[in-house]
Amino acid sequence: MAEPLRAVRLRGCGSPQKFGVAAGSLRGLLRKGCRLLQLPLPGSRLCLYEDGTEVTESYFRALPPQTELVLLGPGETWRGCASDIEGFLAAFYNQRDAVVEAARKLLTDEQAPRRQRLLADLIHNLNENSLAEDKEDDKKWFKGLESRFKNKSSYMRYSCESRIRSYMKEVSSFISNVHPTARDAYKRIIDLMSDKLRSVKYNGCYFDRREEEAVRLCTAEGWFSCQGPFDRDDCPCKHSINPYGNRESRILFSTWNLDHIIEKKRAVVPELAEAVKTRDGREVNWEYFYQLLFTVDNLKLVHIACHKKTNHNLSCDKTKIYRKRKQNHKIS
Repeated sequence: MAEPLRAVRLRGCGSPQKFGVAAGSLRGLLRKGCRLLQLPLPGSRLCLYEDGTEVTESYFRALPPQTELVLLGPGETWRGCASDIEGFLAAFYNQRDAVVEAARKLLTDEQAPRRQRLLADLIHNLNENSLAEDKEDDKKWFKGLESRFKNKSSYMRYSCESRIRSYMKEVSSFISNVHPTARDAYKRIIDLMSDKLRSVKYNGCYFDRREEEAVRLCTAEGWFSCQGPFDRDDCPCKHSINPYGNRESRILFSTWNLDHIIEKKRAVVPELAEAVKTRDGREVNWEYFYQLLFTVDNLKLVHIACHKKTNHNLSCDKTKIYRKRKQNHKIS
């Protein structure tokens, strides 16, 4: 009695094109597949697309309908869908358009929700226009922004400046909590910090890929990497984003945080107020507090999921709160 026909989806190694093939046995499927894909029958074999498991005769008889298989010729290997990813990555820079087209063809027939999402995300990311800088070259990126922004870096600088300005506003508003006898001194420090921030344009260069200083937070191409929670040296999830690529990435990047390692509200600002109150003739080292509040010496760029809202339990360095007095040495 002849075996019932089993329908599968067949593709060659490294090819996105799929063919519907039906056969009653593994041997019969191999023969049809080799004729279709013009491969020699000796040495050819079939494996599961998903994980590379080689198909045996008994395994073939238990396959669900429309299982996706890869036909391998002599010497070819398949390590599952990871092989597709490797192929995409290898072709990324030189054949981006071809990769997009291949992913679109795969997406047309793809049924698994997770693989659909991966392919859709891949197409979205490869269609980025991150190298474009001016509004005329990427009008979609500027949708929803004020007309005064003519290039991407100008908006990114503005975004960073706005964050830093908000920190300065918090420091200024804390003056109501400062002891009345120390408020004038606290106000003078605020003025010094404000002057310094204005002189460096509120550190907007941190997010400007065209500025040399920006290398501490991003690459020249505009990629930003999550620097991890305050108690780690790196991000466990390897978050990265290029807000210069497309409008969606720009909007998503606005949810990333600049996280103060030594916390601004719980530690730095209260310590500054206390230092001014108890200075007792000593000079407060306001530049140390400036570094903690406004620079990457104490700021980490983190994905919103890596921003820990709990107490960091870190404090300012007591040895840096006041400036050291110069020693006068007598010559005998």
